[in-house]
Amino acid sequence: MADDGKSMPGQRQVSEGDLRAGRRSRSHRRRLSASSGDRDIGQDERSSLLGGSGSGDQRDYRTVPGTPRHRLSRHHSSHSPIASRPSRVPSFSQRLSRALSNYDSKSRSNESFLEDRVWYDQFTSTDWIKDSIKDAHRVKALRARKDFRGRVYAWFDGAQGWILVAIIGFVTASIAFFVDVTENVLFDYKEGYCTNGWYFSKKKCCLSDTTNEFCPMWRTWSQAITKSEVSTEYIDYIAYVTLTVILATASSLLTMTTRTVYPGALQIQTVDEDLSQIPGESSAAEAKAANYSPTVYYSAAGSGVAEVKVILSGFVLHGYLGLKTLVVKVFALILSVSSGLSLGKEGPYVHIATCVGNIACRLFAKYNYNDGKRREVLSASAASGVAVAFGAPIGGVLFSLEEVSYYFPSKTLFRTFFCCIVAALSLKFLNPYGTNKIVLFEVRYTSDWHIFELFVFVFLGMCGGVYGAFFIKASKFWATTFRRNKFIKTHPVLELSLVALATGSISYWNRYVKLAVSELLFELASPCSGNPSDHSGLCPKPDEIPSTILYLLVALAIKSVLTVVTFGTKVPAGVYVPTMVIGGIMGHVVGLAVEYAVYKFPHSPIFASCPVGGAPSACVTPGVYALVCAGAVMCGVTRLSVTLAIILFEMTGSLDHVLPFSLAVLVSKWTADAIEPLSIYDLLTALNSYPYLDTKMRPVFSSQLSDITPRPRPERVIDITDSVYVPADELREKLQMLQAVGELDGGLPIVRNNILVGLIPAPDLEFALDNLQSPEQDELCCMEPKGEWSDGGSDDDSMRDPTYFSPYIDPAPVALERHSPMELVYECFAKLGLRYMCVLRDGQFDGVVHKKTFVKYLMEVTEGKVE
Repeated sequence: MADDGKSMPGQRQVSEGDLRAGRRSRSHRRRLSASSGDRDIGQDERSSLLGGSGSGDQRDYRTVPGTPRHRLSRHHSSHSPIASRPSRVPSFSQRLSRALSNYDSKSRSNESFLEDRVWYDQFTSTDWIKDSIKDAHRVKALRARKDFRGRVYAWFDGAQGWILVAIIGFVTASIAFFVDVTENVLFDYKEGYCTNGWYFSKKKCCLSDTTNEFCPMWRTWSQAITKSEVSTEYIDYIAYVTLTVILATASSLLTMTTRTVYPGALQIQTVDEDLSQIPGESSAAEAKAANYSPTVYYSAAGSGVAEVKVILSGFVLHGYLGLKTLVVKVFALILSVSSGLSLGKEGPYVHIATCVGNIACRLFAKYNYNDGKRREVLSASAASGVAVAFGAPIGGVLFSLEEVSYYFPSKTLFRTFFCCIVAALSLKFLNPYGTNKIVLFEVRYTSDWHIFELFVFVFLGMCGGVYGAFFIKASKFWATTFRRNKFIKTHPVLELSLVALATGSISYWNRYVKLAVSELLFELASPCSGNPSDHSGLCPKPDEIPSTILYLLVALAIKSVLTVVTFGTKVPAGVYVPTMVIGGIMGHVVGLAVEYAVYKFPHSPIFASCPVGGAPSACVTPGVYALVCAGAVMCGVTRLSVTLAIILFEMTGSLDHVLPFSLAVLVSKWTADAIEPLSIYDLLTALNSYPYLDTKMRPVFSSQLSDITPRPRPERVIDITDSVYVPADELREKLQMLQAVGELDGGLPIVRNNILVGLIPAPDLEFALDNLQSPEQDELCCMEPKGEWSDGGSDDDSMRDPTYFSPYIDPAPVALERHSPMELVYECFAKLGLRYMCVLRDGQFDGVVHKKTFVKYLMEVTEGKVE
């Protein structure tokens, strides 16, 4: 057989020494022929073999005719129409690592010349297996050094992860401090300014009281314009609405600077397209343009949690975690939150923290040049974003584990916890609100709950689950109807301005809608003790409870509508706290209703556990109901469970109320799953057609691997039956076929007598072809799998023959028989992180299944389109 290392019939036997010499001598390589004999290959014969008719009629495959994208080549060469990405400047740690190991360069493996090839193409998947093997070789070489320098380097290598997450935690906390302080000042600018200093918020300006009557240092805009001590309502209203629109529009315009366009052919729908079946003689680009329109996304818009989740699963989105996105998102977030729109900053903190982690990875080579290791750090970074958003370091760890992380090894757990602790402690010392609290809505409860309240907590959980499910349906309906309007779709800034105009015009007249979401949640959840003015009517007398409930119901209706229409606009916007505020209003209404029932029926057996002769507020705390329902609604929208219960516990510090929080979250999740199985971020992932393989769900299959395996086509296979030397132009043509159908991270199987002997990934093949810099080298490339020719050539990178492609070939690609059950295929893709899988029929090659193909099939199974 072809796999035993023997020469096939019609082939000339070549010794290892001849092959080494052939790689160093071009004249000797030209004498090697696919047919028997030792005759030289002439110019005409070489042209014929390469597919041309002579030197004057050589076909140029340097560009991709009909490909609906620019070549995303990562390397500079004569075959790349785009200039290479600028080389990265070596960091201090990289220079230190090189200084510690430069005397020991002989211990480097033969594959070391591939270390700098780290870039993945846009909208492709990370090769988890290759990154894991690469890191294993690095660790093996590190442990092989027993000298003093080797021990120092090993210690420094082990400390890099801890140093990195500490830096990420501190920088994330510093950014959160800057955002909290700045947006607080800009938010108050809509009502007036402080005469003692333009940089003071209303609260800091009026240390004694926050009302205008007792704060001469704070002047409203009407007082400043009319130069009187009396405020004019309509002037303040116009100024409020105008500044709301200006701040929101400025945030949207800033967000639009992160606009990115990518072809629709790179989406999940373009899976294994057979271009030969497209009617007509149009080019591939025209055919693709007819079926797929380009997709536009803005990396600084939204919360970014769904995209971070997809990136951590291995999907590549260049620029989404870059420095430009970080800077734009921070300043655009300040403007959007200060405008008073119904959005939060807690969700974007996850994206911002992940950007910080991605940029900080450049400090250390083992994270900078390994995407698998990098994603371990990104998991810790995302957790630190939740830690500073809610003041919950343990909740941040659970959030990363439960919601966003795809690969979460045990060693990452402790580093994530350390990163969250550093972030929370740093923000605690920075003290952004001057209250020694990490977040504004941190509350403390001193009273315990009663047995009869358990039924109310269950009811609140059901209400939160129902509301969360219908919020998702309403957001989907709004996105698929109003935003599909051609005019609105092409003018996102105008849409945001209209939403801001409606928000400012309506919210001005209702105090609870006008308040910032964080401040409103604090007032709703606070117990009714202390200064009554701090609660602004939320702790009414028993006779005033019905009117307060009616006022809160109006605020609930307005806040619900504004949150739905604001979600998805082109500004940095989170959905965590706005949904918690909606739940807080609902819960506070129910709490006031229970308090009113205690007031009306004090001797009822239901309230027998209440203090005899005490006030209703001594038995019922509406703030507890508000926070319980806030967690229930947030769970209904995001489907967070354990994470949310721990976050609520860390916000209150009350062990007594862990049971009500957990009970409401459980009931909410069960109820929401029964109505709408997808969370809001799962819905965004599905609508954006990201190739995300959800490992939390286990669909029931009734098929096998052969049902999704495309038929093998010669133009997608490298056949070395006759010769291991393949013309470079033929390889380019095959590569272009993969690129034209969107499989930038696919691969070309290598077969001999229809037996699978290896596979060369498309990015590796592109890199190898780009290294063919001179025309005379652009002839024959050796495609012999390295498992048979294991010498790998010279250790000197400069002496390596660029036409020797064997180091790029995977000699043992993962392959399954075509009759394998789909459950086994699912486990391979989910747990091994495969980008593709080879299929065999009776031991012979039968096709390749790409991850996008499997994800598309999985979506169809989930939606019930196939069985």
